[in-house]
Amino acid sequence: MKDWDYENEQWTKLPTYLKHLPLFTRHIDLFSVCMRFLWSLILKNIIFKFYIRLKVTGVPFKTVYEKHPKLIIISNHASHLDAVSIAASIPRRYWLSVYIAAAKDYFFSNPLFMFFSQHCLGAIPIDRKDRKGEAVNLILKLLTELPRMWLIIFPEGTRSQTGKVQEFKRGVSIFSEKTQTPILFTYLEGNADLWPKGQFFAKPGRLVLHVGPVHPPGPIQEVYAAYKSWVMSFLPEAFPTETPASPPEIKETSDDSSAE
Repeated sequence: MKDWDYENEQWTKLPTYLKHLPLFTRHIDLFSVCMRFLWSLILKNIIFKFYIRLKVTGVPFKTVYEKHPKLIIISNHASHLDAVSIAASIPRRYWLSVYIAAAKDYFFSNPLFMFFSQHCLGAIPIDRKDRKGEAVNLILKLLTELPRMWLIIFPEGTRSQTGKVQEFKRGVSIFSEKTQTPILFTYLEGNADLWPKGQFFAKPGRLVLHVGPVHPPGPIQEVYAAYKSWVMSFLPEAFPTETPASPPEIKETSDDSSAE
């Protein structure tokens, strides 16, 4: 693998043991700035305007950004549309503060995707087989050191097969609690219909991004419960139907025993 250029001041502050990770995504040079601006035009003004009609409801991102320079943005995850649609809903002027936690084995799997991740997405590669915790340490370091950072992450860990919201993994709470970074709730409605898991490309249609409350750092069970409560307030069918527990088996008693 080639050596990456870490001359950007952000990366020079990172510990040495993290510098071998492909952090080229945040090396901001003129070419990258131009590519990101061009990508924002394609994403915002063409794809999510004419092919997919993206509607954003709830708290305006401008209001959130003024109060929270650091945030972990979480959402349901059922489609490859999810990260780019959230990015498309965020005002262009905030994009240099936006990071996306992306699966290294997918978004960094070939030169085309790597180019796209490098110059357009601002993706942080997450190695899902990483046993050393390097990606976790990297994100913790960035959330601690950077003055502004919005990290888009999907706490379910992988795309939902059914479109229903799955249980959350612990990572979000680890990042949030260790760095005292609040969590912004968002929910994508229609993502599983437009580009479900297993389909080659997205269909045209309507997508709604609901922007909800900012939740304080907390354990994952608390975050999941609060997120579920918020989503179910406007879309109860977003979560799997809970199967009622079977009633306890009642053993028949003989007339003789009851008589005793």
